[in-house]
Amino acid sequence: MLMQTHEARLAALREELKRRGLGGFIIPISDEHMSEYVGDYAQRLRWLTGFGGSAGFAAVTLDHAAIFVDGRYTVQVREQVDGTLFDYKSVPADSLAGWLADVCEAGAKIAYDPWLHTWAWVEALEKQVNPKGITLVPAQSNPLDAVWADQPAPSPAAAIIHDDALAGRSSADKRAAVADWLAKEGHDALVIPALDSIAWLLNIRGSDVAHTPVALSYVIAHKDGSAELFIAPEKVTPELTRHLGNAVTIRERAAFEGALTGELKGKTIALDPDFAVVGIAQALRSGGATFTFKQDPTILAKAVKNPVEQQGHRDAQARDGAAVSKFLRWLEIEGPKGGVDELAAAARLQAFREEDPGLRDLSFDTISAAAGHAALPHYKVDEDSNIKVPPSSIYLVDSGGQYPGGTTDITRTVWVGPGEPSAEMRDRNTRVLKGHIQIDRAVFPQGTAGGQLDVLARQYLWEAGVDYAHGTGHGVGSFLGVHEGPQRIAKPSGGQAGTGQELFAGMILSNEPGYYKQGAFGIRIENLVLVEERQIAGAEGRYLGFETLTFVPLDRKLIEKSLLTADEIAWVDAYHAKVRSLLAPQLAGDDLAWLERETAPL
Repeated sequence: MLMQTHEARLAALREELKRRGLGGFIIPISDEHMSEYVGDYAQRLRWLTGFGGSAGFAAVTLDHAAIFVDGRYTVQVREQVDGTLFDYKSVPADSLAGWLADVCEAGAKIAYDPWLHTWAWVEALEKQVNPKGITLVPAQSNPLDAVWADQPAPSPAAAIIHDDALAGRSSADKRAAVADWLAKEGHDALVIPALDSIAWLLNIRGSDVAHTPVALSYVIAHKDGSAELFIAPEKVTPELTRHLGNAVTIRERAAFEGALTGELKGKTIALDPDFAVVGIAQALRSGGATFTFKQDPTILAKAVKNPVEQQGHRDAQARDGAAVSKFLRWLEIEGPKGGVDELAAAARLQAFREEDPGLRDLSFDTISAAAGHAALPHYKVDEDSNIKVPPSSIYLVDSGGQYPGGTTDITRTVWVGPGEPSAEMRDRNTRVLKGHIQIDRAVFPQGTAGGQLDVLARQYLWEAGVDYAHGTGHGVGSFLGVHEGPQRIAKPSGGQAGTGQELFAGMILSNEPGYYKQGAFGIRIENLVLVEERQIAGAEGRYLGFETLTFVPLDRKLIEKSLLTADEIAWVDAYHAKVRSLLAPQLAGDDLAWLERETAPL
């Protein structure tokens, strides 16, 4: 019999813990590859609690339970999770270690799934809870899976080939570069659990994770340039086998742990600390291998796009821009009638994108946010939260598409009539735009990190005594993850990963400052930009800047022209001229007339 209520699911988990002699269990949103987005089979936190956000975790003891989320999900967690079953905890203010110390007696054994947590995470938690008499125990198998009767199976979809003509570089060439790195670092092999790194290295893609075109698998790359791909047999086609060639051995995914324990004795193995889970490290150690934590060399190589990938991105952005522009014109007509809701708007935008036969998927769930919902930066509309877009209000849409040549991500904030936006709305939008322009126009020496540029985007908001609580930019993949490391533009404080990463020509980042007035409205302007070399007469050293990749009109009704300098007005006019030249050939009739009106000089 399937357990339908979260109360029954929680009770069943506790019975399983008792049966195993355990005092508690930790449930993350994670999979064996430390993916940002996970397949349905790995949505354990959602099954247990009802929480549908993309970041958070729960801890359950025999008598207590809590769910931990950050400030992005303060509202959502209360809407989706029963507060009589789970205490709401906010990170970083509330810590898991502190909560365990409060609710556990000395001698408590708290279990974790060693295939869902990194070595560093477990080590840090142990240092905090062991002095309290609490022991962390790796579970032999996941106790939640034992009571999740209708847990979906991992996706059986076949892996697909990502043609060298789109990748711009062969898998053999990439594997040779990894082999050179292994030789230089003195290692025999590199274990790669990160799905996007595997996809990049082998020039393959898949459909096993929503919106991220990857195939569930593992790779062991060896110092002779060969590799072993561990993947479920149903995913392997004759075309894939031919594509991978003789230097890549295809093995069953189920054989991966055995290969770590039984075949690498005496070898020195490199592991990326952000992606190698405890289960991998324990298997290597038990099999007599030694491992060292070092950043997977494919991560930086993947982030620096080659000329073919750069052009693929430009082409994808131009096609995507036409779809978004058609949507904005549609919303301008339909929004003021009061009949459009957030879900309908998201569906209409997807339909415009799907007119392009090249679209493979969305790149993430569309953030379709009306009125006060726009003030929640990571708002995700569902049937329960869905509202009508009120006439005379701000609407924010953050969306993207997956195309074979590139991954798109764009945010536009627009005024839905009738009437005019308030002076405050125009002021805040224009300050966000000014910061966006400063990032777009930035010129900086080689060696600059993303964290050093972040203040450029915030300065005009700070002048007005306001700010935003998210980063300014994240890396973006090439027909891969819409969030891709290691580079970021964000405040260097707070230990945010990637803010100290040097920017290199070829990296793609988002440029997305914002402003959010709780319960009222939110603003974000997001384009993607490509780091490029800049030739400066008399320059002492190498300098870099950004090429804009995203071209869709900005809402003129939300721009307070008196706040812009002459240079900023010239930037907007030049940007809109480029939008017009790129998109006009793809549009006709009323869509084209709308484009010409929206891109006229300020």
